[in-house]
Amino acid sequence: MKRLFLSATIALAFAIGATAAENVKATVHADQAGAKINREIYGQFSEHLGSCIYGGLWVGEDSKIPNIQGYRKDVFEALKALKIPVMRWPGGCFADDYHWMDGIGPKKDRPSLRNNNWGGTIEDNSFGTHEFLNLCEMLGCEPYISGNVGSGTVKEMAQWVEYMTSDGDTPMARLRRANGRDKAWKVKYFGIGNEAWGCGGNMTPEYYSNEFRKFNTYLRDQPGNKLYRIASGASDYDYDWTTVLMKNIGRQMQGISLHYYTCSGWEGSKGSATKFNTDQYYWALGKCTEIEEVIQKHKAIMDKEDPKGKIGLLVDEWGTWWDEEPGTIAGHLYQQNALRDAFVAALSLNIFHKYTDRVKMANIAQVVNVLQSMILTDQKGTGHMVLTPTYHVFEMYTPFQEATWLPLDLESEVMAVSKAYFKEKADAKDAGYRPCPMLSASAAKTQDGSIVLAITNVSLDKDQTIDFNFAGYNAKQVSGRILTSNNVADCNDFNNPNVVAPKAFNDAKLNKGVLTVKVPAKSIIVLNIK
Repeated sequence: MKRLFLSATIALAFAIGATAAENVKATVHADQAGAKINREIYGQFSEHLGSCIYGGLWVGEDSKIPNIQGYRKDVFEALKALKIPVMRWPGGCFADDYHWMDGIGPKKDRPSLRNNNWGGTIEDNSFGTHEFLNLCEMLGCEPYISGNVGSGTVKEMAQWVEYMTSDGDTPMARLRRANGRDKAWKVKYFGIGNEAWGCGGNMTPEYYSNEFRKFNTYLRDQPGNKLYRIASGASDYDYDWTTVLMKNIGRQMQGISLHYYTCSGWEGSKGSATKFNTDQYYWALGKCTEIEEVIQKHKAIMDKEDPKGKIGLLVDEWGTWWDEEPGTIAGHLYQQNALRDAFVAALSLNIFHKYTDRVKMANIAQVVNVLQSMILTDQKGTGHMVLTPTYHVFEMYTPFQEATWLPLDLESEVMAVSKAYFKEKADAKDAGYRPCPMLSASAAKTQDGSIVLAITNVSLDKDQTIDFNFAGYNAKQVSGRILTSNNVADCNDFNNPNVVAPKAFNDAKLNKGVLTVKVPAKSIIVLNIK
């Protein structure tokens, strides 16, 4: 794989100009406050896929594994600590095969189902509407329901909304009360289908637009509950899909989804999560940061049709997608999670912060045991749990939730990463290369007036010293933590759960208002500045 360094201005005003002997220069523009960073950008995604639900979030009240009303106690407590703002359920592809009435009522009477999308697993439906919405209440997060357009009916979806949100003397509210829940839940986010261009029905954007309009007509807001209606949006580079939906249903939706995976493609091997070489490493980070260009292009389409920015762009599936771990069940998408994945998380979040005027939510795929998850649980029934490097990024980044984004200028070397490694199709514009900055940063002012500053150095071998100036802010104190390891392929497992874990960071010094930070290679640092 050919790699070269180039001079370019991208992302956070990147420009080459630093040498090994010079400090990198950066400026945080505290006097140019941007939009609020919506806490929903730190959203999670829980699909009936592999052991995300069963054995991940849910073990049942009678399990020998410690639980709280059937929810795994250790998993619940770990998620509570993340301050999860929103969780999406029941899919994913599973959503358009899911019929909600099969998952209510006494558990012994619920029919089982075959998960046709993910390995043909037989599920007993013990985790359904009540179990999901009660979990969201206990976690203090907003539920995001994905409705079944692909194989469902308008009546079925309308009744589900009534069942969850009506407090009146309505048929579905009476059924809910008979099933043990008197008061209606608050359900804000509702997706009308998922991946309608693929597993959600293989529709054209024109056909889906008509389906959306039909289904949406019957999803009635109940007193005290107003739905935020989300259209099934595009997969990564499909700009025509966004164009058609914005023109045809722009006035009827509050949000439109976008799916983007750091993935080598959908055919053949995607590569190992923990066994990769230098070329594969930089390729993944280049692919990850390309989401900025994708967001820019979808945003431009939305800005044309919706100049006031009323419709949110929701990146409700994103993250890495590698090969399943050897020895695990085919179709369950159980993968390890290395320091490389933590970089993908940090780089992606930095980009989402920058476009929070349009990006109103993001949901990493997925919360437990699937793809780029927060948590892994032992599938042998031992009750072991481990926090992944990605979990630690989300935990370190919690101060960004609801903070005000601040523009930031940063000098960085930019590597031109060849697309040829995974035989991607090149186009004339980039001749088969994409940029991969070695440094990335994001800054925001929190509600208490302090500044949170995240810095990522993805270089495998080059430490950097960065001098941060603060325009419009008098920095007096600094503290922080660092996430790093000896190797970017390092991960946490049940025998060694803390190989990649945050530690106190002491190489940030203030002198006359200038913050000098010594940033080791392959590290993520989050600082609090007062």
